[in-house]
Amino acid sequence: MTIRKWLKFFLTALLIGAVTTVITSFVVQPYAYSPYLDPFNLWELTGAVFWFVVWGLVYSVISQAGFFAYLTINQFGRGFFGFFWKHVQILLILVVLFDLVYLRYTNTADEGSLMSYIIVTALLLIISYAVAKIKVKETHPRAFLPALFFMIVVTTVEWIPVLRVGETEWIMLMIVPLLACNTYQLLTLHRIVGFNEGPAEEDNTNNKKKKGSQ
Repeated sequence: MTIRKWLKFFLTALLIGAVTTVITSFVVQPYAYSPYLDPFNLWELTGAVFWFVVWGLVYSVISQAGFFAYLTINQFGRGFFGFFWKHVQILLILVVLFDLVYLRYTNTADEGSLMSYIIVTALLLIISYAVAKIKVKETHPRAFLPALFFMIVVTTVEWIPVLRVGETEWIMLMIVPLLACNTYQLLTLHRIVGFNEGPAEEDNTNNKKKKGSQ
């Protein structure tokens, strides 16, 4: 990846984080804008928007740091665990999904909130699955599990700061830009650096070419 491509990649992710955070803020925190709409105060309204833009940039940086950390961890895991790395990823995915529902529920004083945790976790799983399927379509079936792992486990790790606080509005305000930025990075990197088939696939491709030329 050249410096120019990386810079475009970085700035685009920043823009996605800022825009999605501002849009989400209008939904989850409309009261942050209402005092400046009636009567209309452009200066104060711009300040409120800028406040959420800054948070969006922060979320985007967290997302990008998590993404590049994941690339390192994935290479380390493949080298250290070998064949069992995929089993480790599956186990971690299950643990994180369980943690998002049961452990968060048991650590809250709101006894009637279990369904909300289930819904949020299910939405994360559905979105992650959809993104992983797109990744497979654009690259190779082997990419499904790593993509699912990244979208669920890494996104949740990046999400921890507001999960600990437990404020629903901030939880929603952070997860939307995180998912948007992580999806963008996951589905864009192979388009920038190119996708290379593994040795087995390359051999099969070469064999097919040889047979076709005979």
